[in-house]
Order: sequence, then structure tokens, then C-alpha cells
Amino acid sequence: MRIFELVVAGLFVLGGVRAIWYWSRRPFEGTDVVDHLLYALYLTGRIGLWFAFAGLFLIYASIEVQGRAALDDLEEFRWYLLVPLVLAAMQLLGGWFLGRRSPADET
Repeated sequence: MRIFELVVAGLFVLGGVRAIWYWSRRPFEGTDVVDHLLYALYLTGRIGLWFAFAGLFLIYASIEVQGRAALDDLEEFRWYLLVPLVLAAMQLLGGWFLGRRSPADET
């Protein structure tokens, strides 16, 4: 395992733990269940990205070879690239729809 990748992954994990601590202490004053669901979607994407990037560095740290041969070993983890993309989309959509809602939307 490589030290640099492990250190960076550790920093991303610490950033994720800090994000959980910070966002869990912020009050959310939504009155509608949909507001709370959109806020949870937004936070899941936002906080999850920290851990997803830590996972990318941990995957790369687990590969022992260097150069073009590393691409062959990383091929089996190709699916993991979808994890940050889905989390980023969750954050984007949650924030977008939450920002578009108005008190008049509540029925």
C-alpha cells in the first residue's frame, strides 16, 4: 500500500466525519415532508462524496503495480466511478428542487 494515497484517503474520511458533525448540528426548518426528504437527499450526496473520494484513493492504494499495468488492475473497479457521479447528482438534484420549492407549494 502506498502512504500518500492512504494519507489522502484519511484526510477525505476526516472531511466526511467533519461534514457529518457540521451538518447534523444545523437546524432545518422545513415544514413539509418533501422538504425534509430533499434536504436528506442533498446531505447524503454532499457528505457521501467525501467518503466516495476516500474510497477512490483506497482502491488505488490497494493496487501494487504502476504504469499501464495499473489500468488492467483498476479495470475491475470501473463500476466505482458511478458512486461519486450518483452522489454528485443527488446533491445537485436535492439542492435544485429544494431551492425551487416555495411555501406556496405546500398543500
